[in-house]
Amino acid sequence: MVDRSSSRFPAASPMFLREEEVRRGLELMHFAHAALTIASDDALAKAGLGHAHARCLYFIARDPGLSVKALLGFLGITKQSLGRVVADLSRDELIVVKEGRNDRRQRLLSLTEKGRDVEWRLFDPMRARMARAYAAAGQEAVTGFWQVLEGLLEPGDRRLVEGLARVRRERV
Repeated sequence: MVDRSSSRFPAASPMFLREEEVRRGLELMHFAHAALTIASDDALAKAGLGHAHARCLYFIARDPGLSVKALLGFLGITKQSLGRVVADLSRDELIVVKEGRNDRRQRLLSLTEKGRDVEWRLFDPMRARMARAYAAAGQEAVTGFWQVLEGLLEPGDRRLVEGLARVRRERV
């Protein structure tokens, strides 16, 4: 159990909607995102990949057989940008691109064994860091954190996240 009364973990002010508190939250999100990104930088460099490659591998690992269209929705990038990343991943034998069963124009993406290994090496340092932070904060804080993050999402992005949750439940 973590002692949250220490100055290291100050409680939110009763005035948590004031500009200073909102800015503190934005600053914490900025540095936390940077810390998660940095956690996988060594593995990215060793694999000769960039952050866009890592995001693609992550979502393909979460939903094998993911369509290019769905991946575009998750990443919010242009077809041209995604095309370059998919070409790199395919060339490096990290993913397999297959035609859809019912629509041959559809492109479905899956990780190869090599791709699963690279994705795990990228994801594991972030997972470990996130798990430590979750354990230190406790269940109620994690639930509150998720609620805040969900509150930041646009309605369309909420649907994407809910879709990922459905994929997770179907695989269990």
